[in-house]
Amino acid sequence: METDFPLAYIITGHKEFEMIARLFRAIYAPQNMYCIHIDEKAKRELKVSVEKLVNCFPNAFLSSKAEPVIYAGISRLHADMHCMRDLISSNMKWKYVINVCGQDFPLKTNREIIQYLKRFKGKNITPGILPPDHAKKRTQFVFREHMDNRKSYVFKTNKLKSPPPHNITIYFGSAYYALTYEFVRFVLEDKLAKDLLEWSKDTFSPDEHYWVTLNRMPEAPNSMPTAKWEGDLKAIKWRDQNHGGCHGHYVRDICIYGSGDLKWLIERSSMFANKFEFKSYPPTVECLEQRLREKALNQSETTIESSWYF
Repeated sequence: METDFPLAYIITGHKEFEMIARLFRAIYAPQNMYCIHIDEKAKRELKVSVEKLVNCFPNAFLSSKAEPVIYAGISRLHADMHCMRDLISSNMKWKYVINVCGQDFPLKTNREIIQYLKRFKGKNITPGILPPDHAKKRTQFVFREHMDNRKSYVFKTNKLKSPPPHNITIYFGSAYYALTYEFVRFVLEDKLAKDLLEWSKDTFSPDEHYWVTLNRMPEAPNSMPTAKWEGDLKAIKWRDQNHGGCHGHYVRDICIYGSGDLKWLIERSSMFANKFEFKSYPPTVECLEQRLREKALNQSETTIESSWYF
């Protein structure tokens, strides 16, 4: 039963309410929990719209603290952790927390996501490896966040970083994860995890080393010390990869999917795909949404009402 395997979601968004709302609708189940973090710099209109949305559901809420998120900065990691604290302080003990951004969309139904997670037998899923050469400078030099009224960014200094605390071996991997309840408590409460977070605050894109590094530690709950790229969490078309081309357009070397990418997306085994812009390519999202709804209804163990179909 899906109700016996509740999930928690962290949704981080900064634009396009229509996309966030469709993502939320696609992953919603009454036994799950949903924490939505909206960038503190986002337009007030978006914040108001998302607040109205979550107020309609007893198992959804806004993050208790909003972070001004800067791409590749520690603020992105802090946004997830604000939601983690809120989720842990709730009365429900979920099995896994999954983080997604407001431009993601699921390729699997809730039932299929549960079936996929069960294959890992209660282990955390944090794809990653020892840092390749191009990623080593991310934690070898000090990086700073810059933000003014016009733009925000992270820049590299010439100052060398101190070694990681507790002689920790740093790994490099995905910023996306599926983490167990016990591991999240470890992240929030353990001194080792706290010290690594403090050390990571002036690195480049710390969310791409923090989770995977902690999950390679034998002492961490439900860890996978010998894991590599296990876990097909997110389908992404990077510009430098061979995937048949992007039929939308690229932003920061990631494809914003157009309708010509639908066949490729449908053939993926990933839980989610990234990235989408509803305003730019509405048929892409609408087609995936209809396909997902029909799959979910076909898998349902309850009597289906005709109004549930799009």
